[in-house]
This record gives sequence, structure tokens and C-alpha cells, in this order.
Amino acid sequence: MALAGLKKQFNKANQYMNEKIGGVEGTKFTDEFTQLERRTDLTYELVDELINRTKEYLQPNPASRTKLMVSSKLKGAPGKPHSYPQPEGILADAMCKYGKEIDEESNFAKSLSEMGEALREMAEVKYALEDNVKQNFLEPLTHFQAKDLKDVLFHRKKLEGRRLDYDCKKRKRQKGTHFSEDEIRMAEEKLEESYNLASMGMHNILQNEIEQLSQICVLAEALYEYHSQCANILESLNARLMEIKNEAAQRTFQPYEPKKLHELNLNVMTNIGHDDLSPGDAQMMNARTPTDTRGPCCQALYDFDAENENELNFKEGDIIQLVTKVDDNWYEGSINGRTGLFPVSYVQVLVPI
Repeated sequence: MALAGLKKQFNKANQYMNEKIGGVEGTKFTDEFTQLERRTDLTYELVDELINRTKEYLQPNPASRTKLMVSSKLKGAPGKPHSYPQPEGILADAMCKYGKEIDEESNFAKSLSEMGEALREMAEVKYALEDNVKQNFLEPLTHFQAKDLKDVLFHRKKLEGRRLDYDCKKRKRQKGTHFSEDEIRMAEEKLEESYNLASMGMHNILQNEIEQLSQICVLAEALYEYHSQCANILESLNARLMEIKNEAAQRTFQPYEPKKLHELNLNVMTNIGHDDLSPGDAQMMNARTPTDTRGPCCQALYDFDAENENELNFKEGDIIQLVTKVDDNWYEGSINGRTGLFPVSYVQVLVPI
């Protein structure tokens, strides 16, 4: 750095310390300039907030956003377009999958498939919204932040440096330190130049409302188009679902007809007494024998392992005699001479209490 530059940096540091610690007053700009600074600072905060919140609106899942960002940085290139998993698409995949796996002839399966396809269309519309907003709203806003606002902040920072240099030279000359008229005049001219550049930049930004209004209109139009397309998709979906519902309502309900074992062509063992069974087989038979279903009872949907002596162990498929319903979450029941508590959600009631 040249000697003149070092002197200037020293003058700025000296003036800054005298103002902060010594209470020396520096040059005050006009109230109009102060208002321009305040409004420009608010504009900068607004633009930064709009960019961040718009990105969150388009991609609300923070974990997915972070994953895409990390993946993009590791690969050193932007991620694939439409790589963010839209929630409509995730739900659509689940509905379409089970719509095919369940009996495709059933009306419920048809409704799942119809709903899934509609959600996929909505996911594609959401991707189109994302592209539209990024290109026509976020990119201009980011350019405005990185170019116009950044230039204004640069001129303001330069203005503050030149003010400190000017005030230092003026103060020292008043104290008798040797500074020529040319040095003072040059410092004043530079201060005036920076003042006008900073003022003009802030003025132009704040007066250029038409461009900022245009960007807001673009965002509103994109959202309107997105919601209109989604509304049309849902309207068509609702009409198709009503047709499926009406078709299902016209079907005759087919009641279940109980079957006899001999009709199922099963190899049924007969004339087997409890004495011919092992203790484990006898216990299992006792647990599932029809005599256990007399009175209130339920069937175990899952295995339940008791965590204390007051609870009742059982296996999936066991028939449990119901003693009482303790509350909305627990039953008291018995099986094979054992009595205890067990969760309501683990059983299916066959004969209610």
C-alpha cells in the first residue's frame, strides 16, 4: 500500500476512535439522507427475507432442502431439475401402488388409482410453479440484491471512509497540524462525490417501484395459475370419484357364507383326545377351542409380552376371555387359567362385554 494510502487509513482510524471514545462529533448528513439510508436498509432486509421465505414456500421440507444442497455441493454441479420430492407425488406413489396391488376390479382400488394420478398431476403443476417462480421472481430479486443493493452499500461504505478522512484532516488543521488547503479541498471533493453517488443510488432504488411491483405481480400470477390448475384437476377427480361411488352403491352386497371343514378339502384329524397331544399342543388347542369363546371374548391380533405381573401374555391368534374393560386403552381378561391386563389395540373383540 502506498504511503498516501497508509496515511489515509491512519486518519480514518484516528477519527473513528476519537468519535467513539473521545466524543468528537463528525460531519452530519441531512435528515433526507438518513431517511434514504433507513429505507434502503429495510429494502435490503426485505429482499433477503423474501428470497429465503419463497424458497421455503416452494420446498417446505428443510431436511430435503439440506440434502439437495449438500448433494449439489458434493457433485460440484446443480442438482437434477425437479429432484425435490413434492408431498403430492409421495402420496400419489403410495395410492397408485396399493391401487394396483389391491383387487383392481374393486371400486376402492379404482378410487385409489384415480386419486393417485390426480396427485401426480398436481405434483407436476407444483414443479412448473417452482420453475416459474425461480426464473421470473427469485432470479431478478437475487440479481437486484447482488448488483443494485450491493453497489449502493459499497458507495455508502466508501462515503463513510471518506467522511472519516475529511473530518480527521479538518479537526487536526484546526488544532494547528499542518494540512494544506489542497489536501482539505481534495478530501472535501471526494466526500462530496461519494455522498452524491450513495444518495443517487439509494434514490434510484427507492424510486424504481415499477420493477419491484412487476415482480410481485409475477409471483401472484404464478400462484394464481398454480391453484387454478390444481382446482381443475381436483374438480375432474371429484367427478370421477362420484361416478365410482355411485357404481359401488349399485352393487349388491354379497354376504359371507360360512363353510364346513369337509367342504374345504382339508385333512382334518379326528378322534384325537387331549391325552394324545403333547403339553404344548394341548395348551394351544385349549387356547383356540370353541369352548373358550363362550361369553365375552376377543382374538389376539399380535403377540403381547407382559412387562409386569399384572399384565397377560398371549400369542397372535389366541382367544382371550374378557373379564372387564378397565378404560379406553386396557382390557382385563383370562386365558388358560391366567388373568391379567392387556392393550385394547392388540385384540379384535369377537363377543363384546
